[in-house]
Amino acid sequence: MEISALTRSVVKRNHAIISPDGYINSRVPGWDNCTVNVIINEQMGANLCQTLITLNENGTLTGATNVAQLFFYVIDGQCHATVDGESQTLSKGQFVYIPVGKEYRIENPTPGTQLLTFHKVYEKLAGYDVPSVIFGDAAKVDGPTYLGDPALRLQVLLPDTLSFDMAVNIFTYDPGGHLPFVETHIMEHGLIYLQGQGVYMLDKDWYPIKKGDSIWMAPYCQQWFTAMGKEPAVYIYYKNVNRFPTSV
Repeated sequence: MEISALTRSVVKRNHAIISPDGYINSRVPGWDNCTVNVIINEQMGANLCQTLITLNENGTLTGATNVAQLFFYVIDGQCHATVDGESQTLSKGQFVYIPVGKEYRIENPTPGTQLLTFHKVYEKLAGYDVPSVIFGDAAKVDGPTYLGDPALRLQVLLPDTLSFDMAVNIFTYDPGGHLPFVETHIMEHGLIYLQGQGVYMLDKDWYPIKKGDSIWMAPYCQQWFTAMGKEPAVYIYYKNVNRFPTSV
């Protein structure tokens, strides 16, 4: 008999580990015939939203981006996305970025298709246009070494221009690869592990992490990671970028 009171999930003031063993489904208007798990949200103190969606047969996601931009990434399966009159079929590893002021529709999924979303309220910068819709494929994005370490590779999925106030990247660590120092910074993170396992240090606490786990890191939450096991550890993550760091 399993002990139901055990979980690897942890929610603290400035970070959280959310493992699939504690998921509770949410109902989101316009997202039908699917399972929605809200992983990260403002209610936990975050300034972003991250969800995990599993589409059933005939699953559809419809809506409009009003104040928040939206990023869809296909973790597994296939679906058809239409945004602002532009349509594409999206398969594993492909994505669509939806700026504010656009209507979208996701439909015709293969049963079990799993989508990751990141949502962020858009902060327009004077003198710069709102970004356009972007369809992309992570397999076609270069992954140069990170800080010169061949065991670490970073793929940048969105353009690095001042029009964007959010970034979405994929970080790959070969077994034994690790961050070269403990990071302490203003950027907030939301992420989910796509592959592998390792150990993450968050605010001096140490956590075993594996495929399917999600992490929230508030600004200035100290962080460090090392990959373990026999395959690379891979996660896709969000961070806020390119805006003045204070309202004072």
